[in-house]
Amino acid sequence: MHLRSLRRSGGSVRTPVLEAETVLVEQYGELVRLAHLVLPATLGRHRRVLVAHSLVQRTLPRFRSTHQMPAVPAPRAGGPARHSAAWALTAEVLRGALAHDRGSRRWPARRLPRLPLVIGLRLFPRSGGAAELALAQRLSGVSAAARAAFLLSVVHGLAPDAVRALLTAAGATEPDAALRAAALLGAGEDEHAATAALLASQEFDACALQASPTDLLRRRRRVRVAVAACAVAAISAVTLVTTTSGRPAAPASVPAPESAAALRPAALLRTPAGVWGSTARMDFTAWPARGDRTGDEALLGRALAAWAHPSPGTRVTLAAATSAAAPTSAPRLLFAGGVGAHAVVVLYDGQRVARYSEPKWVRAEGELRVSRVDDSDVTTAAALAVDDGGGSGGRTGGVRYLLAPWVAEAGTRDLLRPDVPARPLTVTEDGVTDRVPSVPTGATGHTGSSGGGCGSAPVLQLRSSERIAERHAFLLAGVGALSPVHLTYTPLPGGGAPARQPREATGPAALLAWAHQACALGTSGALGVRAVNAWDFARQRLPGTGGDAVWSCARADTWRGPGAVTVTLRTSRDGVDAPGRTVARVPSTALCSRFGQHVVASTEWRAPDGRDYLLAAGSRGVTRIDVTGDVRASGRGNTLALPASGRPRITVRAHLATGGELDGVGGPRSGG
Repeated sequence: MHLRSLRRSGGSVRTPVLEAETVLVEQYGELVRLAHLVLPATLGRHRRVLVAHSLVQRTLPRFRSTHQMPAVPAPRAGGPARHSAAWALTAEVLRGALAHDRGSRRWPARRLPRLPLVIGLRLFPRSGGAAELALAQRLSGVSAAARAAFLLSVVHGLAPDAVRALLTAAGATEPDAALRAAALLGAGEDEHAATAALLASQEFDACALQASPTDLLRRRRRVRVAVAACAVAAISAVTLVTTTSGRPAAPASVPAPESAAALRPAALLRTPAGVWGSTARMDFTAWPARGDRTGDEALLGRALAAWAHPSPGTRVTLAAATSAAAPTSAPRLLFAGGVGAHAVVVLYDGQRVARYSEPKWVRAEGELRVSRVDDSDVTTAAALAVDDGGGSGGRTGGVRYLLAPWVAEAGTRDLLRPDVPARPLTVTEDGVTDRVPSVPTGATGHTGSSGGGCGSAPVLQLRSSERIAERHAFLLAGVGALSPVHLTYTPLPGGGAPARQPREATGPAALLAWAHQACALGTSGALGVRAVNAWDFARQRLPGTGGDAVWSCARADTWRGPGAVTVTLRTSRDGVDAPGRTVARVPSTALCSRFGQHVVASTEWRAPDGRDYLLAAGSRGVTRIDVTGDVRASGRGNTLALPASGRPRITVRAHLATGGELDGVGGPRSGG
């Protein structure tokens, strides 16, 4: 798939135009593939293919007017720069694709149609598998320039300097930002071969195409309209002018999907009931199609059309880092039925869940919500919100959930009342629960002993069937997203015991820890959070009569990968539901995960007698803590407390048992 002419040594005796003609013929397929992948997916599969071919076919006439070709930086560092027709052709193709994405998307409407023209057929690449779909969704989530940088570096093997020069020649405004975004797509050097192989597959080949007819019924209507227009034209030329200038497009309630074979109700995938009991893959692929309207093709067709081509009146909500692209293959039907005052359809395409809802009794546009659920499991694929109750964050009426078929028992409990047992929750035969309130959004306190505006923190407590795991109960917190957040807990380290692993947050110690963290969950809905683990990493004896303190690190992992942490401190003098004192917040970090197993933090604290102290504590691997700055101290072990007043500027650093060092987080005013 490499552009071979970009790697070919110079010395050709052909004229630049003849060389360009030869390169265009030889590398036509690769240039079309490049244009097709850089063009935005919002064009639709058929139009994207035609625009890609048109861009490449229009490159040579523009090339004839180019008097000088730029030097080509070496594909890899250390090679000589050289002149190449392939360089100029590639830059011109990229220029057209990037210009189309930047705002020239209406050029086909402003100019005469350009070759190739296809009438009566829809053309599109063949659908690939789950890996190709995941890669396509990752690419659709970045800019066109970033896609170009990714392809040029991974597939064509160009060095960053060469990619930057090509993007600059193609008119990209921020090539360095495109290179950085391409690097974040996650293809390391050891993954380049596999990624290049995926991009060489039929999913991304704009020259090996499938063909399907356009909407034949609509075509017949348009022919009849055209005949009627011709008859009117024969009567009066004035009527001709009036009719052709003011006539709206031929009526159609829903645009036809680009791939009629894949996006139609009859093609929806349906898992038979009971499959979950005989498979080791416990995710949404094991959900059967449930609901009283799974056979309603009109409703299913409207849901598919809303996902593939939402009408202007359809309200579309995308979760964080979720692609808006239409499914590239037939989705799986999870649910279709009445829920409260709405008809609801839930679809799954292998990476995302889409929920379409429309009013039952009034004629109104539907609503579509799409969220990432890739790599879900027995807990994160255990429930989906099917009815939000009409309030922000479920405040009005609460949320109804559709439960996985492997859920044997369902209940609710309030995290702020850890001693109160879970209450049973009624579930219909189709797996839809009664309404459950969500954790209020935007609240960090509560109306308990410490004041605030949280009041309660209701969560789902579910138990899996014994066919999955014996006595496996877990907690899910609704935060206003389609998928509730899975809550786990890691207890304090034991004396001499190996590092403890996260576990389900259903035991007494876990519930007590979450009582101090619960109200902060309401801010997770807009972040696309998948799971939150509360890790009690240190216990500290406080000076004077302060009692004990427990340091905790709550790590929120998102569906897109990055995680953020919040370090808190709670004392034995605090109420059972008092929110923990926030010590530090760190976004996009590996701290408090299996890739960042050590942490040290510091904060100011006032004792009951009114004296001010600086507290510091680290996880089990910390052997010494050093404090420098306005206050200087050092102590062995993983905790430290020293008198400090006036908000000193300090730096905290920990020494680890492995010999390494670790910078602290939090503190009054960090100087480092």
